[in-house]
Amino acid sequence: MNNTITDVSGILVGHAQDMEALTGCTVVICEKGATAGIDQRGGAPGTRETDALRPMHLVDSAHAILLTGGSAYGLDAAAGVMRYLEQKNIGFNTGVARVPIVASAVIFDLALGKPQVRPDASMGYNACMNATNSPVVQGNVGVGTGASIGKILGMRGAMKAGIGSASIYIGKGIYVGALMAVNAFGDVINPQNGQIIAGARSVQFGKIRIGKAGHFIDTLQTMKSFIGRNIMAFSSKHNTVIGVVATNARLTKEEVNKVAQMAHNGIARTIRPAHTMLDGDTVFALATNQRKADVSTIGAFAAEAVSQAILNAIFNASAAGGIPSINDL
Repeated sequence: MNNTITDVSGILVGHAQDMEALTGCTVVICEKGATAGIDQRGGAPGTRETDALRPMHLVDSAHAILLTGGSAYGLDAAAGVMRYLEQKNIGFNTGVARVPIVASAVIFDLALGKPQVRPDASMGYNACMNATNSPVVQGNVGVGTGASIGKILGMRGAMKAGIGSASIYIGKGIYVGALMAVNAFGDVINPQNGQIIAGARSVQFGKIRIGKAGHFIDTLQTMKSFIGRNIMAFSSKHNTVIGVVATNARLTKEEVNKVAQMAHNGIARTIRPAHTMLDGDTVFALATNQRKADVSTIGAFAAEAVSQAILNAIFNASAAGGIPSINDL
């Protein structure tokens, strides 16, 4: 095991990024196709080809999931992923052409780096060219390049996050993995004790300091304070946690959508608050259908893998765009 999502047989991951502009994209490729599902819970999503993954729709497999920066502009990168897969003759057979099914979700990273530079088709294609089954590189890479957290007081009080991955072996040859881009409004907490690991920091506004210098302000507590109640309308709307969970278990389309739903529990355990109207939290699920397994077991461990991946995204991040990471504090 390499403790990343590529422990799941048939899953490839590739990154591409612009370190000067602080944006990038990450692609998860399953060349043979994988039963796919989605659960979207945040109030401000940016997505593509998600309806096709829900039950009662014709297509039951996806060939790639794209996680990208650039807000809605970044969805252009999916065209490059489609071009790459078409060149390999991978896609849904329509009789006259194979159409790759590439579902996508975005984070808002335009507040760091150069907002005029966003992932495009060329970057999406390059991410595919970089895709391997090697251990996933984590931190300030791919879609995590411009990710940040703890933005109730704006970017001045935010911290750098990134992309993280994890996997769990649950026995009988079955693996569950997660890949998470952490760009949350809230704070990241230790799910074992509820303590803040990284999040919104104290900020000085003129003669007024919110919170104690050198400390986290605790987003949840701040939201119910006088300052919090009056600042929410002006808080950063540059948020979203997006990711992919994958397993080599054999699942139906309905079951893989259930796994995506249960995987959100990992976000709720590790990010506080989660699924707000200022977030676009979205989780995709993929099943490569190699081993018989119980869907509830897969979903339960998908949530665990998501929690671990979120923590790994924080611990592997480094300072960028003028905001610190946990490693700088």
